[in-house]
Amino acid sequence: MAEHYLDDSVTQPFWDNSVEPRLVIDAGDTVVIECAEPSGQVEPDWKAEDLPQRDESKIHALTGSIFVKGAAPDDVLEVEILDMQHKGWGWTAHMTGMGLLPEDFDFEYLHHWRLAGDTCYSTEMDHIQLPFEPHPGCVGGAPREDGRFNTPPPRFNGGNVDIRDMTIGATVWLPVFVEGALFATGDCHAAQGQGEVCVTGIESPMTVTMRFNVRKDMHLQEVQLRRPSPVSKLDSKGYHITTAHGPDLMQNAKNAVRYMIDWLTDNHNMSRSQAYILCSVAGDLKISEIVDAPNWIVSMHMPLQIFAG
Repeated sequence: MAEHYLDDSVTQPFWDNSVEPRLVIDAGDTVVIECAEPSGQVEPDWKAEDLPQRDESKIHALTGSIFVKGAAPDDVLEVEILDMQHKGWGWTAHMTGMGLLPEDFDFEYLHHWRLAGDTCYSTEMDHIQLPFEPHPGCVGGAPREDGRFNTPPPRFNGGNVDIRDMTIGATVWLPVFVEGALFATGDCHAAQGQGEVCVTGIESPMTVTMRFNVRKDMHLQEVQLRRPSPVSKLDSKGYHITTAHGPDLMQNAKNAVRYMIDWLTDNHNMSRSQAYILCSVAGDLKISEIVDAPNWIVSMHMPLQIFAG
């Protein structure tokens, strides 16, 4: 079992089963992977007016592909996330035409974070602190289908799943569709709520350490994972929860977030943009009830621990 290193000098903003692997490893090997800032272009000195000039073709700036010897179609690639280290900064934004509430936020807003030790500090809101609870937003192998596919939507091969539970100590199982799996990862987040409602978490460059194994005793249709406890360091001072009901889960989700934005702006001295991105990086959107027709309940949970002091 060997340890390898893969830098981010070349990024892969696509999924493609014909890509030439950058690294070939044996099952059981560990790889230290440098993951670029997720968009491949945002810098710590960017402002909101820079966002419309972003190049969508660079998103997501994944590192890969990794060929795992012995991995064959219908096997499962087992990925253990051993460590994730930040590089001191990250950003969150809402952007025109994107996120859960594009009709409410039809302009660009960019928020920077300073990462130090195990804490994420807002550069605009002194009273807001989040624990560093990282995960790679994108994990996946090459798809079965030929051609080049963009990375924003999740797919059967995994991809941009944005599951915040995919954190240090978690194990991820991915269905294998091609020889060697051709694994790639990136889109690292220093923190994110369930739902990533404004379309970004705390987007950050990181160094990620993963161990790879091939499971021939498992067969999966889509990604599965197991995470360690506790779910979050934020689970210590309780939650404020907003709810919304109705026959449309998407509309309920939108309204639950809107009500939380109202609560944050009314009670915690922040703009609506700041409240929206806070819902994305710290709030958990949940389906609370889906069995009592004709209406279902969606809830938005905001941990009170984020308000420093």
